Amino acid sequence: MKKKAWIIAAVVIIASVIAAGVWIYSAIKSDIDGSEKGETTEYTLVINENDFEYQIADKLMNNKIVIDNSVWTMWMDRHYPDFTYINGEYYLNSAMSYEEIAQKLQNPDISHKTVRVAIPEGYNVFDIAKTLEENNICSSEDFYAAVSVTEGYDYDWLKDFPQDRENIGFILEGFLFPATYDLGENTPAKDVVSKMLDAFDSRLSSKILDYCKEKGMSLYEFISLCSVVQEEALTKESAANIASALVNRINRGIKLQCDVTYYYAKALLDHGFSRSVYDAYYTYRCPALPAGPITNSGTEITDAVINCPDTDYIYFFSDLQGEFHFASSAQEFERLKEQYPWHR
Repeated sequence: MKKKAWIIAAVVIIASVIAAGVWIYSAIKSDIDGSEKGETTEYTLVINENDFEYQIADKLMNNKIVIDNSVWTMWMDRHYPDFTYINGEYYLNSAMSYEEIAQKLQNPDISHKTVRVAIPEGYNVFDIAKTLEENNICSSEDFYAAVSVTEGYDYDWLKDFPQDRENIGFILEGFLFPATYDLGENTPAKDVVSKMLDAFDSRLSSKILDYCKEKGMSLYEFISLCSVVQEEALTKESAANIASALVNRINRGIKLQCDVTYYYAKALLDHGFSRSVYDAYYTYRCPALPAGPITNSGTEITDAVINCPDTDYIYFFSDLQGEFHFASSAQEFERLKEQYPWHR
């Protein structure tokens, strides 16, 4: 009797194992084929640059798009052994077959493909916005909004920015460090700006801060000065003397009267800023430095300003060959212009 009971128990166990195996096989086959009935689950899969294959499989399983991460990985290894996952966002649902998912993962609904973008020295927010939009990183308008505020960015030096911003255009202009960036398509504009501010922050040296302290300038004023030098200088060699002349003008209470500030002020006006903002940037109208930076400078220009020679230059111009000439008086300035033709 005991032997018979043992046989019956063994048969039941074997039958249960077979039934479970059949159920698991059926469930896996239905999942692979996309024929599983029941409530459909929707999920937006985001694949980032540093995601590994196993992490993607985990996301698919944890969000009920596939029944098991190991099953998905083995299926992909068999059918797509050389598959490359592309950064982006994918709209998926649990009714999709594995083949449909694999096909979908080759064509993101929103691409985050990494693009290498060069931002040269001397690019202002208008130039950067155009470049980002052309490379499908973010829209110009989103970028303009992101550089118009300091909220949401965590850098100690932002605390010393002007509090009265009524006549300031884009508050973060000048601090968007020119460099080559690897950026994902369709990246939030604030994330892009944060990368540029990080690059500036990493290059904010003690010599810059020491110079500002020594000259009684704020960092914002220093970067504003550098931006004018950046636009005026045609060469690295000319930058230091231009900086010296501009510093002398500031110290003597003389207007800078730099033509380059007109073009930036006009761009702000054309973008919708007020006439008072235009006047605050145009150095033939404002008393000294423009209300804010007019472009984004590199380290060569900041170094040129810090290390500019102690001269008595007040005036400067470039001739038809692009060579700069400097003068300490109006008389000398006029004489040099006669000696070196500077316009046609």
